[in-house]
Amino acid sequence: YSETGTDMKLRADALIDNFQNCSTFQTIDSPVGMDVLKERGLAWVINSWQIDINRLPSLGERVIVGTIPYEMKGFLGLRNFFMDTEEGERLAAANSVWSLIDIEKASPVRVAPDIIAAYPLDERLDMEYLPRKLVIPGDDKGAECTSFTIQEKHLDSNLHVNNVQYIRMALDCITQEKGEKRTPVRIRADYRQQARLGDEVIPRIYTDDNGDGRAVYLVTLDNTDKSAYAVVEITVSGS
Repeated sequence: YSETGTDMKLRADALIDNFQNCSTFQTIDSPVGMDVLKERGLAWVINSWQIDINRLPSLGERVIVGTIPYEMKGFLGLRNFFMDTEEGERLAAANSVWSLIDIEKASPVRVAPDIIAAYPLDERLDMEYLPRKLVIPGDDKGAECTSFTIQEKHLDSNLHVNNVQYIRMALDCITQEKGEKRTPVRIRADYRQQARLGDEVIPRIYTDDNGDGRAVYLVTLDNTDKSAYAVVEITVSGS
């Protein structure tokens, strides 16, 4: 119930929480779990999301959440996620790109062989794979939403803003500025720098109607120097 919206369906941000929890549980269960990574001063940090939503499940509907690591190269790890019904209906599928980071140096490090071995790779899902980078319009036509300061509730165990929080911020900006309440059918997020406790975030929203009844909103979540912490693109359904 706590993950549903006013329509009693799973919220889009809660869907991504489920995906994030799934990969975290896999890491905890692996020989190179979070405690081992912490001892080495390492952490996996997400670079980008692409989440394609066919349908959000209703309260009480039983679902299966899974994740598929499908490639590791250099300092990058690529993994899919899915949410299915027990009958096999694909509710949502996602692609994500992660970097292994040296926490103290804040720089990427090559994935060691024992970490690669801890994540058996499989075939990637059959879905459309879009570019990781989102392009910010080069004009000043974006509408500025209400700015706010990062609080502890936005942070995760790495002491920076959790990736799903940026998506919540973008969704809040769209609701605030556009009154938009339609269901997202695609969410893309491009993470560029880390926001921390006390930082100010200034959201700016750009809108594009693609002509088929859907609307595409691009939200930049900027610092005071107008440099983006994250860029989030949300496509909503036509009805």
